[in-house]
Amino acid sequence: MFTTLSVLSELAATAAVQPLAAPNPKPIPQVIDGLTGWIMGIIALVATLFLTVGSLRYMSAGGDPAQVEQAKGNFKSALIGYALAVLSPVILQALQGIIGG
Repeated sequence: MFTTLSVLSELAATAAVQPLAAPNPKPIPQVIDGLTGWIMGIIALVATLFLTVGSLRYMSAGGDPAQVEQAKGNFKSALIGYALAVLSPVILQALQGIIGG
C-alpha cells in the first residue's frame, strides 16, 4: 500500500529525471495563423451578442420608434462585426506581408 510519502518521493524522482526543455519561438506565419482563429472567434462572438441584443430590443420595442432605431443600430453593428470576422484572415495576411513574415 502506498503512503503519501512514497507517492511524493516517486513524483519527485520522476520530475528530477526529466529536465524542462526551453520553448522554441514560433515563426511569424504560425503566430498569425493562431491569431486568425482567435480574432475570428472573438469578433463573431461580439457580433452575435449585438445581434441578440438588437433582436431583444426589436421584439420589446412595442412600437417605440427610438427603441426600433436602437435595434437597427445593433443589427448594423452585428453586420459589421460578421464582415470583420470574415475578412480577418485577409487583414492578418496583409499584416503578415507588411511585417515581412
